[in-house]
Amino acid sequence: MRSLTIFCGSSKGFNEEYEKQAVLLGQLAARHDIEIIYGGSSSGLMGTLADSVLRNGGKVTGIIPESLMSKEAAHQHLNNLITVKTMHERKALMYEKGEAFVAMPGGIGTLEEFIEILTWGAIGHHKKTCGLFNVNQYYRPLSDLFEHMVNEGFLAEHIAEQIITEEEPGLLLEKLGMYEPEKQ
Repeated sequence: MRSLTIFCGSSKGFNEEYEKQAVLLGQLAARHDIEIIYGGSSSGLMGTLADSVLRNGGKVTGIIPESLMSKEAAHQHLNNLITVKTMHERKALMYEKGEAFVAMPGGIGTLEEFIEILTWGAIGHHKKTCGLFNVNQYYRPLSDLFEHMVNEGFLAEHIAEQIITEEEPGLLLEKLGMYEPEKQ
């Protein structure tokens, strides 16, 4: 895996563990020469992740809509900062550039971006792997919801099983790198 698109919060959240794990993930990505593709902000977990990758000699590409340049404080020290017109363009470019996708803790924007990527995979638009960085069990309720959707007949079990969920960043990267899409 040469590139990884990460969706995460433009705030840091209340638990310091979120920031600590963003730093660890950034260090590991840099060490394994994995380019990080993300939303381009210098704030919150997005900024923490980008700074960690850069401090450790890694490569980061940020993609940010013009309308969020000041609101999310675009990161000015990235290897590559791409400005686009709309959120739809941002997501399309993040999708195009990433070989896999991870959602770290974040808010409704993070959730929306990750769910859209899962949906695209479920309907056959891509065979890229998707993972949840389950820091401090942040995504336990979402995993429970996926299980409920399967049990109620609204989500195919094989799709839910393809979502890699890990609490440890090294194991998450390892599993993402080993993933081979299911042949159907």
